[in-house]
Amino acid sequence: MRVAYLTNYYPKISHTFIRREILALEGQGVEVMRFSLRGWDAELVDPIDQSELEKTQYTLKDGVAPLLLNMLRCMVKRPGPFWKAVKTALAMSRNGVRPWPYHLIYVGHACRICRWMEGKGVTHLHAHFGTNPAEIALLIHILGGPKYSFTIHGMDEADNGGRLAFDRKVGGAAFVATISSYTRSQLMRHVPPDVWPRLKVIRCGLPAGAFEEATTEPSKSPVFLCIARLSAEKGHMLLLESFADVLKNNPDAKLVFAGDGDLRPLIEARIEALGIAHAVRITGWISSDQVRAEIQGSHVLVQPSFIEGLPVVMMEAMAQERAVISTYVAGIPELVQPGKTGWLVPAGDSDELANAMEASITTPHATLIKMGRAGRKLAQERHNIETEVARLSTNFAETC
Repeated sequence: MRVAYLTNYYPKISHTFIRREILALEGQGVEVMRFSLRGWDAELVDPIDQSELEKTQYTLKDGVAPLLLNMLRCMVKRPGPFWKAVKTALAMSRNGVRPWPYHLIYVGHACRICRWMEGKGVTHLHAHFGTNPAEIALLIHILGGPKYSFTIHGMDEADNGGRLAFDRKVGGAAFVATISSYTRSQLMRHVPPDVWPRLKVIRCGLPAGAFEEATTEPSKSPVFLCIARLSAEKGHMLLLESFADVLKNNPDAKLVFAGDGDLRPLIEARIEALGIAHAVRITGWISSDQVRAEIQGSHVLVQPSFIEGLPVVMMEAMAQERAVISTYVAGIPELVQPGKTGWLVPAGDSDELANAMEASITTPHATLIKMGRAGRKLAQERHNIETEVARLSTNFAETC
């Protein structure tokens, strides 16, 4: 079986879950071609990501001109499918997130990828995210390409669900992977019940080795770790307010932000304004090994997200036997169980977040260890990449 993967940006530091999925598929004997719109100039810190870059073909790497040339070529060779694709793209632009010229460009991406796949024996196309990659996958299918599927993750799809033409995208798909039951339920709001059976819960996962590695005990001093892109929806600014309160009674507490992003200047300014620079560290983008080291140096993971799908970093922390503090958002309660594997608080409530952080400090060390072990067991049961990819591969094979 040979499948093609389509993403908007690949490889990407915050999208290691896509890379793991592709490599796990290849480990199970599936050949995978990689297509992406962007990502050839990404600053990468992980050697595996750098290797993936060399395996990926980019539709925009040499500008828009090749897209236009491929559109002309397709219009001449396949006029019927071409004009059907154009009509479909324009229909999806109505009330869309982006205006109609973008959707015509998506036709260009589809035409170019179709040409790349000619004669390659691709049996299935899978896209990640229900935004423009899913639209391009649909257009490729209309142009004569293989059957397709796509994975939705939650944030962009939830923000813009009514403007992403899910009725067309799901209606044309062989199946749709959703990363949690909650995510599946949100997609069910936007598509008719007769296509609900196509919506499959196929979770993101970690390789078996992640659960077999030796773990360390939680730090006996309070070290809160937050692993996320520095962006508004991740709740970093709220976390700073809560941590400043916690610090008043726990002067030895530390907070680590592992990641980088557009919000960094604002976060740094707020750290200075709160007078907590001595207790807060921002790592910037770091490799997978460095992430693991930060987890091992922490006593809990804290992810105060406002909107999410289901953060893979929670699985990574649980694999290292760390309890998690997070919010009652999306698929998070499917993994973080209050009193068993961590703490959950209402999103946006700095007082409740501070209370949970205080509770993690006063919880006996032996109890933190017990919670960490329970989290590892749950994550291993639900988020083993080999199991989840086998489900994905089975669905691929059933469409061939």
